[in-house]
This record gives sequence, structure tokens and C-alpha cells, in this order.
Amino acid sequence: MGHSHFHVWYRIHRWTSLVCTLSLLLLCVTGAPLILKDEIGVWTGTTVEPPTLAGVTTRASIDAMVDDARVRRPGDAVRFVSQSDDSPAWFVSLGKRADSSDATAVYKYDARTGQLLHDIEQRSGVMYLIRKLHVDLFAGLPGTLFIGLMGLAFVVSIVSGIVVYGVFMRRLPFATVRHDRASRLKWLDLHNLLGIATAAWLLVVGLTGAINTLAIPLLGHWQSTELAAMTAPWRNQPPVSSPSGGVQHAIDTAMQAVPGMEVAFVGYPGSRFSTPHHYMVFLRGDTTLTSRLLQPVMIDAQTGKLSATAHLPWYLTAILIAQPLHFGDYGSSPLKVLWILFDLVAIAVLISGLCLWWKRRDAVRTRIDALEAQAVAARGTSGRSGARE
Repeated sequence: MGHSHFHVWYRIHRWTSLVCTLSLLLLCVTGAPLILKDEIGVWTGTTVEPPTLAGVTTRASIDAMVDDARVRRPGDAVRFVSQSDDSPAWFVSLGKRADSSDATAVYKYDARTGQLLHDIEQRSGVMYLIRKLHVDLFAGLPGTLFIGLMGLAFVVSIVSGIVVYGVFMRRLPFATVRHDRASRLKWLDLHNLLGIATAAWLLVVGLTGAINTLAIPLLGHWQSTELAAMTAPWRNQPPVSSPSGGVQHAIDTAMQAVPGMEVAFVGYPGSRFSTPHHYMVFLRGDTTLTSRLLQPVMIDAQTGKLSATAHLPWYLTAILIAQPLHFGDYGSSPLKVLWILFDLVAIAVLISGLCLWWKRRDAVRTRIDALEAQAVAARGTSGRSGARE
């Protein structure tokens, strides 16, 4: 690589890093507790798990849980019901309307007995604040898209940093830290070492984070294209105001149509995840990977019959895969601990990069001041010489 090309890559790395550093620091700091959100919920008592019931294998009707939730908030509409990933429990989410983007209440029920376990707090608490900062900076979709833009800048910074490091290390052994040189060079070597050691992880988390920010726009695109085509026969029919058969019947019908899968969640008629005329039952597999992939099954809310089954488009599948990979949710506690360690290293890389830029800025200012002083001195000497003549 020629000197001019190296200089271009170096400038790309420096400026993309500066653009995204403060945003990435915020995301890294807020990301660590989100990795351990389940454990934090247990430690703080804000997560209530179903009790141990030896020998109980029966399942309560989900309709009874929904009816109980409606009694507790009679003015609200059910948005969706979802099944817990790791415990026998169901969640019932309500909003001001079925298509509301925010929940007014989420109730957790024991899947075996139907008993209410927990009224989950909404829009309050430290973890809520942390999640909002991480997801959208309290700015809604514009904030989410801004974070996605910073994520792309971060990816460009990493790629350019790998190129720069490859050229830089041609004259030095890999992972060299020059302890006997100036302080700035030691900071530079440590920054490079930490960055290259975690480059693969940084790329994965940065890229998956950017992908995740597109979830809402891409969901809207799917609803206006493929989902709209699927529901074309019902387009001129009035919305279903009182679904017949209930959500339990819709789930049973969906599982009969696609055997060997289990329910992830069910969008109620009129919700953001369904249509005005259908229950949308999202089924998932039972392996580590397939449990993250969803297959929607449309159940006519008026008749309770199967309307259609479909596969999600590739772009929504990519988001479903990216979401757990971003937070290390594919594995158990050891993987989460590894993600946190990498997160701490990423914070060190960002801070060291910021310090290097600041020290270089001071060095450049000192050099400029010295050159100006030399110029002033030269003008003074020239003036005295002219006077003597």
C-alpha cells in the first residue's frame, strides 16, 4: 500500500472514530446491564418466576388469563400475548389501542395454573431508562436511526483500523507495546492491541446493532407489501370487533397447521403484528437457532379458521438473528460474561482513542505555537538588521 493510500485509510479511521466515539461509549455503558437484564431482574426482585410445582404438566387456558387482564384494565385493548422463553409463563400486553406502540400494562401469568404472577412496571425504573438510552436516546425512531448511523460509522472505523494496523505493524512484531518510548506511543500501542484483539467481536456487535435499528422500518415495509398481499381478500371487510373462538383456539389451530413448533407470541387483530381481521400466531422452533426464527400463521378472527401460513422475508429473519447475537443471548451465563468482558475492552479502546486524539491535538497546537514564535522571532531579527543598515 502506498503512502497516499495509507494516509486516506488513516484519515477515515480517525474521523469515523471521532464521530461515533461518544455515542458508542454511551451504548457500551448501557449495553452491559442489558446483557444481564434477566439476572438483574432476579437480583433486584423485579422479576417474578413461577413457583416449582412437582408433577404438574397441565396448562391453563390463555383465554382465562386474557379475561383477567381485561378486568384489571377494562379501558385498554390487548396488543399481544407471548410465551416466556425459559419458564412456564405467559405475558399479556395491553395498550390504549390494539395498535399502540407502547404498553400500558404487561401481566405475567403462570402457564400451568393461570394465576397472576406479576404486574410488570411500565415506563419506570432504572432498567427502563437504560434501555431507552440504548435503543433510541428517548427520541423515538429518529433516535434509533441515529444510533444505527453511529453503528455504521463504527463498523467503518473498525475496518479502516484493521487496514491501518496491518500497515503499521509491518516494522514491528505483532502485539508490540513499546514501554520504553513516550507515553503517547504506549497509549497508541495499547489502543492498537486491544482494538485488533477484539476486532471480530466489535464488528459483529457493531453490525448487528446497526441492523437492529432497522427493525421498525422493515416491519412496516413487510406489513405494507407481503402482509398486505396476503390479506387482500379481507381488505374491504370491516375490522373484527369481537373475535370468536378466542386466542387459545387460534393457537391450537396454528399448531395443528404447523406441527413440531411452539408459540412465541400472538398478535391480536388490529395490532402492529397482525391485521384488523386476524390473529397472527408466530411460531418458533425448538433448537438454539430455530427458536429465534419465526413463522407467522394467520387465523381468521371471525371464523377461527386457518387463513394462511407464510415465511418471514430474509430482512426480518436477519433482524431476528442479529438481535440475540448483539446481546449474547444465544448462550447461557458464560457467554454473557464473555460479552461483558469484551464490552469493557471496547470501552477501553474508545477511551484510549479519544485520549490519543486529544494528545495529538495538544501536540499539534504546541507545534503551531512554536512555529509562530519562530516566525515572530525571525521578523524581529529581520527588522533589527534593516534598522542597522
